[in-house]
Amino acid sequence: MTDEQLAEVRDFWNGIASDWQIQVGDDGDANRRLNSDPVLWDFAGSVEGRDVLDAGCGTGYLSRKLAERGARVVGIDLSDEMIEIARSRGPEIDFRVDSITVLHSVGDEEFDLVVANYVLMDVPHLQEAVDAIYRVLRPAGRTVVVFSHPCFPQGERTDGADGEAIFTWTRSYFEPLRIVEPPWGHFTSDFIWFHRPLSDYWKAFSAAGFAVTRFEEPRITPDRYHLATSDRELERSRARPYSVAFELQK
Repeated sequence: MTDEQLAEVRDFWNGIASDWQIQVGDDGDANRRLNSDPVLWDFAGSVEGRDVLDAGCGTGYLSRKLAERGARVVGIDLSDEMIEIARSRGPEIDFRVDSITVLHSVGDEEFDLVVANYVLMDVPHLQEAVDAIYRVLRPAGRTVVVFSHPCFPQGERTDGADGEAIFTWTRSYFEPLRIVEPPWGHFTSDFIWFHRPLSDYWKAFSAAGFAVTRFEEPRITPDRYHLATSDRELERSRARPYSVAFELQK
């Protein structure tokens, strides 16, 4: 990652840190609560007594939940504004300003588990990030990664008259690209992220030395239907592929 790219990504996340805390709160946003967090916890398994790195922790909601479950947690994020919020809400947790593509504050083979929750689509150099994660894991250590589904980017979606999702591709799916999207919800800044095809992620995991042990496209399960706040939210969570999740083993 060049200094210019690093500065752009850092400045972006610093600029939306307060709004991001509103978005995820203490329990994650609706997509996380309804769809992807249950898969994340299933893949992670018991974390009690484990050394866990929350790589790209943002304002720290997941770090706090990991700690509540008995993990020894380090949370890192490139944004010092995000880390400031995370420290204020979880002062007992070791939060550090660090880049997932370097992990300069972390030594080799320090962790039993690394979790990267909606992070990898936000880094311009995927292989560097995956290599860094591999480096800090102990032998036979595991990684759980969740990221926005690259085949169905929500910024490319419009809703039809009957509520169906319509995806209109204006670019090549197979070409890795830096994407700038207009703000949504309560946000006021454009969003910057990095598109790459799903196969590029798989190749990066393999090149680093990981074995892919589980893969899922998270969706709401019947036992969580009651958590949806509306019929529309329930139907979207049942029918739309918002994200993908991998379990990787060193």
